[in-house]
Amino acid sequence: MMDYGESVQKVLLRKIRKAEQDLMQLKLDYCRFVFGLTHRARVLSGGDTYLILSVDVESMKSTEDGAFTRPSVAGVPVETPNQTDPMPLGTDWVLEQHNKS
Repeated sequence: MMDYGESVQKVLLRKIRKAEQDLMQLKLDYCRFVFGLTHRARVLSGGDTYLILSVDVESMKSTEDGAFTRPSVAGVPVETPNQTDPMPLGTDWVLEQHNKS
């Protein structure tokens, strides 16, 4: 039979994991709405255009004004998306602007 301490530990661990998942989802939502980062968004980095394949929400830091810094991302060149492994682009990227006409 499980003692009280073990059952409390299991409940707390479950709640911590749920909170961590919720926090990750909230940070992904923040990236989508604040930075425009969706899966396979196109960004410019070092003069080249990349398709984003992953966003590292752990890399986001709080700023003095209470916002978050842009996350580190990894992507593949738009020209050869299937022939290269994702390259880490760090935080040195800007969202590609599409002309709405």
